[in-house]
Amino acid sequence: MEETSEVLFHIGPLGVTGEVTTMWVIMALLVLFSILATRRLKEKPGRLQNLAEMAVEKLHNYYAGILGQERTSKYFPLLATLFIFVICTNFSGLFPGAGTVKGFKAPTSSLSVTAGLSLLVFISLQVLGIKAHGVKGYFAHFVKPMFFMLPFLLIDEIVRPVSLALRLFGNIFGEETVTVQLYQILPIGAPLLMMVLSLLFCAIQAIVFTMLTAIYLEDATALET
Repeated sequence: MEETSEVLFHIGPLGVTGEVTTMWVIMALLVLFSILATRRLKEKPGRLQNLAEMAVEKLHNYYAGILGQERTSKYFPLLATLFIFVICTNFSGLFPGAGTVKGFKAPTSSLSVTAGLSLLVFISLQVLGIKAHGVKGYFAHFVKPMFFMLPFLLIDEIVRPVSLALRLFGNIFGEETVTVQLYQILPIGAPLLMMVLSLLFCAIQAIVFTMLTAIYLEDATALET
């Protein structure tokens, strides 16, 4: 069960929680990094530009294995943004003080954040599917091969974002909970080992989230019309 999120301050009637505050900080840092990495692009890249280019190339090749080169280039901004954001928010829970310092919590340990990400994926799939095939062509696949398949395919379409949200939340929240419990039981050694394993674990969760998004995107944009 998700812990109650503590409201740090209010913007009008809206309460801003620690997870949202951390998410805003991460977004600001990512924007700053992007500006610094791309403001003076050179033919012979420096360290920061080289790091950014290598990351972009690796991600592009990964998604190309699912979507192909043409569609990957078309949808890469969405997929890459999701991956970078999810992996950074996952890793934020590994910094000292995460979960204990007021206002500092990994955003993806909150179901509301993962639900928001999954809703974004769901809306993007519908919009891009319609854009690729037209309204009639896209929604026609819900009654193929037979009309009675409509309720089952609609349920499947709704379950996809729900499963994305629950999977990411459950894994990150569970990992954070285990780490905190280990720290209380064995404050020396065990938490450090868990944090090392969490580096791999958090990266895998970001890969799985965006891999499933790419697979769903492939289905939505490669329908027979």
